[in-house]
Amino acid sequence: MQRSSENAPLSEVVQKMMPLPIEKWNKGIALEGTEEPGYSAIYRNGASPEALKSAVAPGLSTYKELFKFAVSTYQDKPLFSYLEYDYANGQSATVPTTISYNEADHLQRNLGSGIVYLLQNSPYLQPQVLKSHAKVVNHSRDYQSYDKHNHSFVLSLFSGNRWEWAVTDMMSSCFAITNTVLYDTLGPNASEYILSSTESPIVVCSKNHIRSLVTLKKTNPDSLAPLVMIVSMDPLLEDMGFTKSIIEEAKLANIDIFSWDQVIEIGKVFPHRELDPTVDSLFSICFTSGTTGNKPKGVLLEQRQCAAGITFALSQLDKFEDNTTFCFLPLAHIFQREMLAFDVVVGSNIGFPRLDSSPLTLVEDLKIFRPTSMANVPRVFTKFEAVLKAGTIDSSSVIKRTLFSRAFNAKLVAQAQADGCEGHHFFYDTLLISKLRNVLGFNNMRYNITGSAPISPSTVKFLKAALGIGLAQGYGLTESFAGFAIGCPYEKEPGSCGPTGVGVEVRIREIPEMGYTLDDPKGPSGELLLRGPQITPGYYKNPEETAKSFDKDGWFLTGDIARISASEGKLYIVDRVKNFFKLSQGEYVTPEKVENVYLSNNSLLQQCYVHGDSLRSFLVAVIGIPPATLKEFLTSQCGVSPSQLTTDDQLLQVANNKDHRKKLLHALNKNIASKLQGFEKVHNVFVEFEPLQLSRDVVTPTMKLRRPVAAKYFANQIDEMYTEGSLISKSSL
Repeated sequence: MQRSSENAPLSEVVQKMMPLPIEKWNKGIALEGTEEPGYSAIYRNGASPEALKSAVAPGLSTYKELFKFAVSTYQDKPLFSYLEYDYANGQSATVPTTISYNEADHLQRNLGSGIVYLLQNSPYLQPQVLKSHAKVVNHSRDYQSYDKHNHSFVLSLFSGNRWEWAVTDMMSSCFAITNTVLYDTLGPNASEYILSSTESPIVVCSKNHIRSLVTLKKTNPDSLAPLVMIVSMDPLLEDMGFTKSIIEEAKLANIDIFSWDQVIEIGKVFPHRELDPTVDSLFSICFTSGTTGNKPKGVLLEQRQCAAGITFALSQLDKFEDNTTFCFLPLAHIFQREMLAFDVVVGSNIGFPRLDSSPLTLVEDLKIFRPTSMANVPRVFTKFEAVLKAGTIDSSSVIKRTLFSRAFNAKLVAQAQADGCEGHHFFYDTLLISKLRNVLGFNNMRYNITGSAPISPSTVKFLKAALGIGLAQGYGLTESFAGFAIGCPYEKEPGSCGPTGVGVEVRIREIPEMGYTLDDPKGPSGELLLRGPQITPGYYKNPEETAKSFDKDGWFLTGDIARISASEGKLYIVDRVKNFFKLSQGEYVTPEKVENVYLSNNSLLQQCYVHGDSLRSFLVAVIGIPPATLKEFLTSQCGVSPSQLTTDDQLLQVANNKDHRKKLLHALNKNIASKLQGFEKVHNVFVEFEPLQLSRDVVTPTMKLRRPVAAKYFANQIDEMYTEGSLISKSSL
């Protein structure tokens, strides 16, 4: 890829030569003679089997170089769109405000200059005592020597998705500063752990986190001694009482607080030259919230991994002249950071949620921004699927059911002809599909990307047909700078994550005791191993975990079960090794697969957590059903009088009546039909409105289920279901 672009202008490489033709990248190639006992051949992308690629072209090997290329190419085009927030009235605007590429560049330069000046002149610096403070003082001298073993001082980010977050991230690379991220939903213990282990002297955050950060330092004065500066993304003058008190309180804890605008203005007065990071410079330390409930692990990501991740995205993802996107997933998650960086490089206009956003305002924001593309997670897409099905093929109206069933079937047939078939149908697209697109704000949507967890192929098929969009499933890890493999947006038979990309080579380690072997006729299956410039060099201050995660040949052990298709070399992710459990009769169950089947085939379900273990012979589930939907089911299917369902407490009490749960479970399993084997079907349920809440810590910020935590949280309900026994007869399986 680089060889053919060495003499081409950078703008031509990115704008005209990328993405690569689908017939080149949409297959994986097994390298001859690389098989070993217990291990498959090594696979690379069909577009670049001779070598792995770490950059799209010479001169684009760091995020700073890629960002500066974008600024010089797109200049006055809008880069960010956001809804201005009226702090006095607590309301967001309904018309977006934009920031151009040039404006964003000026902002990051002034922000970086202001931060360097203020930090280096902080009255609370102790460079003779604290290593991170010495790094602040010597940053302009030592920045070129930084690598994974000796990085710069660490800047911490702490807010929801907003343009200031993105500008701060860009500034970090433009000034050779390593950053880390505090999840907006992490508790104080995890925040203290990250801040203390990184010895971070500065946090750039939203105003709502300032008081908790000051309190955290007061509570932990020794471990958080390096923290001496907080920059508020929000104005500090809107609530003078709060501002004055917290500023004085912060000073007592040796912290200076500045507003975003103050730092920008100081940067204008005291400009500092930008500092070029090298490919070895540490781009970010990404602490994964994890799905086990243990302390977060810090994944080391160099500028090398960042550039390789963007190169992968450039080589395969479609781009358009009018490309707009919506930044919904938490930027603390590397998946959204990879997508944002890609969108910056290809000239997208990136929309951000309103400041008072929630998952419930997603559709409202989409209707305002009307993006052409978006990255999201399976749980959001299964919710879209359920809502659309309820109003179309599951509608109480015979006419609606008939019309939409015909339309969807026609689209499904057309889209299944070959990879890339969009299945256009003038009549159905104009009269029916367009109305559904309008409902979700998908008016201009061309394709979506799903990642972070497996998605049911039936969900992909349905949404492609119902919304007339492409839906590509990607795969990646924090350790691989998010996605390194992605399928075709219009895959004729959805289910794969496509072949590995140009920056990662893969192979399979067979696990015969679980039935995963290299001689599977569909292709080698077992644990997926990764290697290449897109893969992390290890974990922050954790040599033990680093040693456990790599084998002697440098292969990263993902812990994921995968199959590489024999025909096209594409990846199919089955599940996490640790997510498998074996029932007492010996069958292995993949809970995520079971959950996705239930969610995508039952429009009344909003959430589903399936549980089982080797001491039990059947599965149980904690399910979430919205109040209105649950009330409708109880009155129409169980004969309950509405007068018995006037409060939420009454509704849940009646819903969890044994006879009503039997009827509910019968309905759920009836819709599953033969999509699951008998032992994979749920035998008992406990009903709530929204059991999987971030506040309960049972899911990550990207809504990945934390199974060990969920098992503890719902332990009483799980025990009660097993004590009660199965609610379905064998004949109903």
